[in-house]
Amino acid sequence: MIDAALIWSYLTQGSLIWLTATILAFVAGDWCFRRTGRAPWANPVMLAILIIGALLLGTGTPYTTYFEGAQFVHFLLGPATVCLALPLYLNLGHVRRAALPMIAALLAGSATAVVSALAIAWAMGVRGGVLASLAPKSATAPVAIGISQQLGGEPTLTAALVLLTGIIGAIAVTPMLNALGLTDWRARGFATGVAAHGVGTARALQVNETAGAFAGIGMALNAVLTGILAPLVLHLFQ
Repeated sequence: MIDAALIWSYLTQGSLIWLTATILAFVAGDWCFRRTGRAPWANPVMLAILIIGALLLGTGTPYTTYFEGAQFVHFLLGPATVCLALPLYLNLGHVRRAALPMIAALLAGSATAVVSALAIAWAMGVRGGVLASLAPKSATAPVAIGISQQLGGEPTLTAALVLLTGIIGAIAVTPMLNALGLTDWRARGFATGVAAHGVGTARALQVNETAGAFAGIGMALNAVLTGILAPLVLHLFQ
């Protein structure tokens, strides 16, 4: 009789199993999300990460082995980021009418994200590559990883920080904006996209179509501005 551990070892050498595991983990997370009535704390991305993390830990599988199999999902982040131009184009009229408030919000949100992260980390004694990895954590993953590499950071750490930022933002955004009494879906969506990139944008789309469109706009514009601000602000802390 063939040993089960030997079969598992053989299967994990192929790329398909980890790609399949990633998709199934997200489907399971999304099922839980729907069963809880789309509760913010049951974010499907967060649940999928917990499932995959538990699977890797339980099987003793190195992350590098997992990533080799699931990297097709990572590759799709690039085309998905390019597609962010679509909501910007479709809402060009709204953007023109609200250009000044959006520019002000973009500058405030992007600058706050970069400066606060670096200032807190620097005050706690963080230096070097780790500090550089923090600078772009509020930009969408493909952009943030590219910025981190250019700044001498650690792309893997940046990717983890981007995910944490997005998940926390997606969980906190709805109750926080409700508490602030903010009812304009354009403002709610734009703020979410600037602060919580792709994960927050996905959450905004689930809540309201207009909010989702403006979240996509905010995420795209913040990615561009972060690429400009992150090197400048990081230089002040070095």
